[in-house]
Amino acid sequence: MEPNQRNRVIALAALFQAASLVKDVAWNGRCDADDFRTMVGSLFSFEAADIDGIYGNVHRLRRGLQALANQLEAGGRGGDMELTRYAVGLLFLERKLMKQPEMVNRVREGIQAAERQRDYFDDMTHPSVISALAQTYQDTISELGPRIMVQGEQAHLSNEDNASRIRTLLLSGIRAAVLWRQAGGSRWRLLFFRGSLLREARAILAH
Repeated sequence: MEPNQRNRVIALAALFQAASLVKDVAWNGRCDADDFRTMVGSLFSFEAADIDGIYGNVHRLRRGLQALANQLEAGGRGGDMELTRYAVGLLFLERKLMKQPEMVNRVREGIQAAERQRDYFDDMTHPSVISALAQTYQDTISELGPRIMVQGEQAHLSNEDNASRIRTLLLSGIRAAVLWRQAGGSRWRLLFFRGSLLREARAILAH
């Protein structure tokens, strides 16, 4: 993937969309179905020609782009700290994951197994597909530590379908973090190029 600012912003937007949907499921027991489908679809899009193709269309990341813009605009003056914590945690886990090729292969194999179920049911958000993706996250990323502690209503968090959706979204967040890294993203870019990232995010939203 070409390492340019637009690709970095789209990857970050996907990361924040995953985090936003995790928050929705944890607190409300539900999230936008189309936004959820976009994130699940990204886990199966390994042959896309560019980052737009991975998410189907950049317009499908509007929720994440808006959340990213809000966070960048707030800067050190606040913002949604829950989203920030999820995003930072996912970026940290992605770095640990990429240092363990064997675990990367286990993640890939788990996604491929879920992909076969997707083809069988002809539905990428079928409960069996989501369960398989969630199990992949639990068997791999969760082992890396530290685990991402999700806040929310206990009644929703203890529901197994919601737990599977949350783990699947976190896995899609790891996918976005990988794309961020491939596009040239790094911690220092987040620290020192906040204004440039914000301008790009606003430009994409405007169009």
